[in-house]
Amino acid sequence: MNLRNLIPIFDDSVSNWALEARLLRWLTFIWLFVGLIILFSASYVVADVRQGDGLYYFKRQILWVLASLFGFNFIVNRPLQKILGASHWFLGIFLLLIFVTLVPGLGKKAFDAARWIALGPIPIQPSELIKPFLVLQSARLFGQWEKLAWRIRLTWLAIFGLVILGILAQPNLSTAALCGITIWLIALAGGVPYKYLTSTAIGGFALGILSISIKEYQRKRVMSFLNPWADATGDGYQLVQSLLAVGSGKTWGAGFGMSQQKLFYLPIQDTDFIFAVFAEEFGFVGSIVLLLMLAAFATLGLMVALKAKNPIHRLVAMGITIVMVGQSLLHIAVATGALPTTGLPLPMFSYGGNSMIASLIGAAILIRVARESSEAEVVPLHRPQLEKKRQRRRMF
Repeated sequence: MNLRNLIPIFDDSVSNWALEARLLRWLTFIWLFVGLIILFSASYVVADVRQGDGLYYFKRQILWVLASLFGFNFIVNRPLQKILGASHWFLGIFLLLIFVTLVPGLGKKAFDAARWIALGPIPIQPSELIKPFLVLQSARLFGQWEKLAWRIRLTWLAIFGLVILGILAQPNLSTAALCGITIWLIALAGGVPYKYLTSTAIGGFALGILSISIKEYQRKRVMSFLNPWADATGDGYQLVQSLLAVGSGKTWGAGFGMSQQKLFYLPIQDTDFIFAVFAEEFGFVGSIVLLLMLAAFATLGLMVALKAKNPIHRLVAMGITIVMVGQSLLHIAVATGALPTTGLPLPMFSYGGNSMIASLIGAAILIRVARESSEAEVVPLHRPQLEKKRQRRRMF
């Protein structure tokens, strides 16, 4: 591989990509650029007071972006088959790390949840990093469901179950729910019989209810979501401040950098509630533009999925689109009071290296699917022996 291709601005192969791949690439960079601008605004005052440097969080985010972009360009220029072939190794590593976070002394706690592992100054959040590989492995499983023995099916279903249970035990109900819903939708698109899907959906719903029943803070969040103003200075404080920020934006917004709620009224405004800052500064119009951008990304992702000839590639495109757009909509729903308060970051916007890496890896995988789908149409390759080997391939 040409090392210049690892640097986005020097990647001279882009002009030969399919239209969908080029559009997704530019849409990803626009999404990323807007996210960095909003993070700068949302984090500056807090960073200045807490760290003595208003650019503290912004500079760290830039470093994560630069590192992630190298990975981004590596993936868009690497055959998807090789990425799929390595996905189970990454899934296994991050699954192990998820359970490491539960070990006292090893897991780093924040807001009563052990979701991180501290490697020196670098925090690792395996529940974020596992998402793109969970999509890849789910697509591999359900894309060839009928060809696999029940032993292999049950093994991978058990592994997926462990991923969700491990994330749920941290506890991180929102991420566990997002992962579970993504796997379920990929299985639905893959043609898994409805009797299995129905029983799984019922089981997942029951597990969510059980978690809310056991965890008091989750139960309080649900109750405060129903009427946040009943305890506006207690359990409903985050949502009330977020609603005040969103409402203060009115039609056109207060203007870039002019949010008042970010001045130590709105908690964790640079991560879990960064959309509220965006809505306050850019108003209803800006929020609609952001939703249209998400709609464009979802449309392109669906077009890539429909265009893909390989069923596994089709499911990969659908899964990545579900994770990125679905997580964004869940984040926005929380900030606007449509869903109970959760800890889901807004992809490309929220501060955090793990979320940035997972988002850019996901976008790169989707772009790679778009590239290969187009190239397969232009230059069809008939390799009978290779196809026979692929059919005999097992999941391990």
